[in-house]
Amino acid sequence: MSPSLALATLSYGPDFYRCQLLVDSVSQLSQISLRHYVIVDQRDYPMFKSLANASTEILTVESLLPAWIRRFPLVSCAWLSFKTPPIRNWVLQQLVKLAFAQRVPEAVTVFVDSDVVFVRPFDLTNFAQPDQTRLFRVPEFYSPDFEPLYEVAYQLLGLEGYRYGVTRPNYIGNLISWRQSNVVALCDRLEQVGGRPWLETLARAKTLSEYILYGVFVDQVLGDAAGHVYDWSPLCHEYWRPCPLDDHQLVEFFAAMQPQHIAVMISAKAQIAPDRYRHYLQRYSTETATPCPGKPNLLSNPALDFPV
Repeated sequence: MSPSLALATLSYGPDFYRCQLLVDSVSQLSQISLRHYVIVDQRDYPMFKSLANASTEILTVESLLPAWIRRFPLVSCAWLSFKTPPIRNWVLQQLVKLAFAQRVPEAVTVFVDSDVVFVRPFDLTNFAQPDQTRLFRVPEFYSPDFEPLYEVAYQLLGLEGYRYGVTRPNYIGNLISWRQSNVVALCDRLEQVGGRPWLETLARAKTLSEYILYGVFVDQVLGDAAGHVYDWSPLCHEYWRPCPLDDHQLVEFFAAMQPQHIAVMISAKAQIAPDRYRHYLQRYSTETATPCPGKPNLLSNPALDFPV
């Protein structure tokens, strides 16, 4: 029997319209019944609650965190902690993902960035089989920018023998699937090594990558018992650069899509209004799926005007 699966997306106010496209694409193109959880700060909840539907649930960051972590009034770059130094936003996002994946009812969580849009039908077989779950893992990868992330992962997991300048696998992407049982085991390991609750341990980290932490744990601690199959085939056609594309470049970007791509990601940092590329998304989605009756198709409604 295949494991139950959930999609999870962390978002915030400036990405609302991008997230709206994602939510609608999940409803239109998922070939199985699944739950899509959108996680936002309490202050953004009034905006995002309009996205809730039969398959989409809006959660707040605050509901996943303990009472000793609170947002600073009028401070946007960090959260107040009564047990640790202030927690940087980047680190807090990692804590939220781990807390969610540890507690969600489903056995497998697929994290999907809010600037991703599905453009082709997808189902459980893209991410999980009865005995194995896909783990995005590029086997040979090196970036000096990632060195501190690997180093802190080794330290947190109590692993020895870390060396700088060594080629290591990469686990960072836009469609990342985790097994809940492994997340529980990871948090137990963090508590054994750190001697305190895992949230307190990670909240003290100055830098952190949840995907690298999980990937190193799977590789170096669990091994075959993790129930993962490694896969680095790109399911998402991506544009990461923090600069916009002109119309000709957008045409070239979409023309480069491959048959295995089930989704598209144009980074929000590129500052490209979703309205500029919505018709490209429409072309793919209308070729592969029929919109749900009575449900507005955000991918194809030209009357909608999406700001940046």
